[in-house]
Amino acid sequence: MPAERTDSDSRKLLRRLRDVLGTKAQGQDRLDQITHLIADSIGTEVCSIYLFRDGDTLELCATEGLKKAAVHMTRMKLGEGLVGRVAKTGLPINTADAPSEKGFRYMPETGEELFSSFLGVPIQRVSEKLGVLVVQSKDARAYSEDEIYALEIVAMVLAEMAELGAFASDGESVGALHRQPVLFRGSTGQEGACEGRVWLHEPRVVVTNPVADDPLFEMDRIREAVGVLRVSVDDLLAAESLDKEQKAVLEAYRMFAHSRGWLRRMEEDIASGLSAEAAVEKEQSAARSRLEQVPDAYLRERLQDLDDLSNRLLRILTGQGKDTGAQMPENPVLVARNIGPAELLEYGRKLKGVVLEEGSVGSHAAIVARALSIPMVIHAEKITHEALNGNAILVDGDQGVVHLRPEDTVARSFRDKIAMQAKAMQRYSSLRDLPAITRDGVRIGLQMNAGLMADLPSLEGSGAEGVGLFRTELQFLVRNHMPRRDELAVLYKRVIEAAKGRPVAFRTLDIGSDKVLPYMKPQDEPNPAMGWRAIRVGLDKPGVLRMQLQALIRASAGRPLSVMFPFVSEHGEFLESRSHMLRELHREKSLGHPVPERLEIGAMLETPSLAYAPDAFFEMADFISIGGNDLKQFFFAADRENERVRKRYDTLNASFLTFLQFIVARCAASNTRLSFCGEDAGRPIEAVAFAAIGLRHLSMRPASIGPVKELLRKIDLAEARSVIETARSAGAGTIRPALTDWLAKQGI
Repeated sequence: MPAERTDSDSRKLLRRLRDVLGTKAQGQDRLDQITHLIADSIGTEVCSIYLFRDGDTLELCATEGLKKAAVHMTRMKLGEGLVGRVAKTGLPINTADAPSEKGFRYMPETGEELFSSFLGVPIQRVSEKLGVLVVQSKDARAYSEDEIYALEIVAMVLAEMAELGAFASDGESVGALHRQPVLFRGSTGQEGACEGRVWLHEPRVVVTNPVADDPLFEMDRIREAVGVLRVSVDDLLAAESLDKEQKAVLEAYRMFAHSRGWLRRMEEDIASGLSAEAAVEKEQSAARSRLEQVPDAYLRERLQDLDDLSNRLLRILTGQGKDTGAQMPENPVLVARNIGPAELLEYGRKLKGVVLEEGSVGSHAAIVARALSIPMVIHAEKITHEALNGNAILVDGDQGVVHLRPEDTVARSFRDKIAMQAKAMQRYSSLRDLPAITRDGVRIGLQMNAGLMADLPSLEGSGAEGVGLFRTELQFLVRNHMPRRDELAVLYKRVIEAAKGRPVAFRTLDIGSDKVLPYMKPQDEPNPAMGWRAIRVGLDKPGVLRMQLQALIRASAGRPLSVMFPFVSEHGEFLESRSHMLRELHREKSLGHPVPERLEIGAMLETPSLAYAPDAFFEMADFISIGGNDLKQFFFAADRENERVRKRYDTLNASFLTFLQFIVARCAASNTRLSFCGEDAGRPIEAVAFAAIGLRHLSMRPASIGPVKELLRKIDLAEARSVIETARSAGAGTIRPALTDWLAKQGI
């Protein structure tokens, strides 16, 4: 029975540790006292604490038994030496002969050559790795299971104390969390800048007392909380609305909740001196470390189940539910690990910005952020560990940078940037009703991208001439079931009416890759971006495609209708897609329903292969829209979601512009209308280059129309074309420097 451990050494050690942490000692003194206490309690010659200096570097921050001169001087990379291996894997290393162990790194400045045995355990809190706790002895012996367990218990308490800022920095030791200014470098999810206050999507549960005062009371608490958790999971399973797949997922979830081993291990932790909350986190961290090493993808995916259950249990124990009673601050900036499109839409326009630890530039959340014109930064690693509700935060979506608790000088500089942007927006608004005509008289049509009804008011305010791309997948992504034809028809009709006679190009359902419907079985593909997606799904599931086409025809109610098919890679796909459209048109007409007075059927050119399609394709398509984001990644063979490669190429690369010119020429030969759609179209210098090589229609986010129009109206397009041709003839890899120098010489 776990309760037999009541008088264990670990309990005594934790009590002594709590006393030390309760003293007035700060920083280095506190760390030195802790290492002395652990070495004395466990009976080893050496105890050392290594902490992360940055995400990849560990530093010896305190030691009992090694040379004091090595403190803050000895550093190693993640994975380097035995300490680095413990930090990387999150698993203990226990050896009687450390020098003979694989990967051993000798550090002469520490004087460790005297010590043979080594036991290292991670100092971690769930997914947050803080450092490594090490004990060493001269005797060549492996430490016992009880000693390993005791050290893991102590490491757990140290992790919690570090979390609470107990190791406040005195300039030599670790900095306190949640107090210092922190800079996060992520990636741009949506451009723009904002200043606000942190609003955590899922507030962290804070464990305030990791050491148990009354183990029997803590044991009762954990058993009662697990009982409540199990009932709640059983209630979820009893819901009648669940389909077979949802039940299968919840059954696996239920298996975790009813695991006797999970409860037994937490009871053992409590018997060894931890509080119920600390016991939950210790087992969550240990299980995470084990599962992260497993090669089986299915088992690794169960980490999310484990984390969710552990977090639910912590909320039951602490009463810190999702609704903590905290008031959403003014100018809230949402901070989360990740978020679905429906949840983000629920927040709506009251958010000033969004910062995610995960996410992608093409994710559902990023698409919604663009629709709502909310600056977004993704891949801001570990920000949910550092941010607290109400913290001051600056979000620079243009640079993919986030300043948390910024210093005054940083905040003042950032406010100047926002003020300059606001002033520019006033300038752009004065151009709203003017056409984008260059100085030499070339008119460029500027349209906007949309995906929600919330986008449509921007049509009037931005000066867009229409909607060059209306993404229809958002209505499928934000719900837990397939939308009905009548629901879609009502929505599409509202979009057409809101456009007030301006053209709207509806793109059919573009799912797959990073856009997966919650009610469609996910496809396990090695490379989803080049797999079963977009029109390939539509042609393989024609019932869904036909239903959507019927909804579009009915929504038009006799008015003009433009429909384009996404990710068409060859002529046959367009032929088949177009045939579906024409069949549904004939069917609707035979049913007595009004049909569009004019129907345009187009394609998204997102794969290089389509540029080389037969002439018949270009002659048959009423219009073609270049999908810049996908076309660019396939042209350069560089995944736009991969940070290592996506910044290795430039949109104004001479080869890419030459390829675009080839597409322009093919469309001109067949008199097929061509547009460029994507983020690059909304970047003023890129827009100038596109116009110079012959593109006459650009579609972008509403906020980009003003800056693009302003620049186009200032330039002579023939001169810009000459600059590009001269740079290309000179062998330039990218024409960006030549174009920017030309603009600068004109004072633009």
